[in-house]
Amino acid sequence: MLAPAVDPPVNLLPSKPVPPITAKAALVMDGVTGRILAAKNPDERRAVASTQKLLTALVTLESGPLSDPVTVELSDTQVEPSKVYIRPNETYTRAALVKALMVKSGNDVAKALARDVAGSEAAFVSRMNTKAVSLGMRNSFFMNPHGLTEEGQYSSARDIGILAREAYQSSVLRDFVRTKSYTFTRPSGDSKTLTNTNQLLSKVSYCTGMKTGTTNASGRCLVSSGELDGRLTIVVVLGASNESTLYKESEALLRWSLER
Repeated sequence: MLAPAVDPPVNLLPSKPVPPITAKAALVMDGVTGRILAAKNPDERRAVASTQKLLTALVTLESGPLSDPVTVELSDTQVEPSKVYIRPNETYTRAALVKALMVKSGNDVAKALARDVAGSEAAFVSRMNTKAVSLGMRNSFFMNPHGLTEEGQYSSARDIGILAREAYQSSVLRDFVRTKSYTFTRPSGDSKTLTNTNQLLSKVSYCTGMKTGTTNASGRCLVSSGELDGRLTIVVVLGASNESTLYKESEALLRWSLER
């Protein structure tokens, strides 16, 4: 059962009861102060799937100009979908790939960025874990940049909330995660429309992002953010049983936290 935070500051918590949540873990955070407004199993270590791509994006942003070129290698494309289907020898800016990572959640894009930024995926993952520690993510350990299941890789609702709040400080990432769809253009000039995997962007007018994630190990996961009347909240739902429940419960928590 999702419980309100203990002894919150005056006027911080909504007066309405917290909506019932069936997902394995959940968290509602004030995006400005970082205060936890409600939580269910917030420190339980879990697979979090592609929600960890927020960390991949953060590390990339901190590792040099987004205008730097990235040339795709064959090894980058050898990964399970979801994929953007970038091709070997194509060259993109880091900015173009980070946007595709946030909107379409391409695992091939995550691999290309990791290799380009750090020289190898293993070296990039080391940077991910260093960054996580610096943010105070105490129940997290990452083994790849995309979130596909690996034994020993985990995070928690609280840590993903901390990560999401940090990512939201970046104007670049704020712009990317709220993009509903856009035209992705290849170096050849061919293009295709990439549509955001976060359906809540089209369901709630004040939703501003952030990141979906799904594997068999993680269940359905969503980090969502919203801004309304000068308030910002971040909602983390991990381990929902199906897509319908994920969006229903995420929307309920976002509305609970922001609508007065």
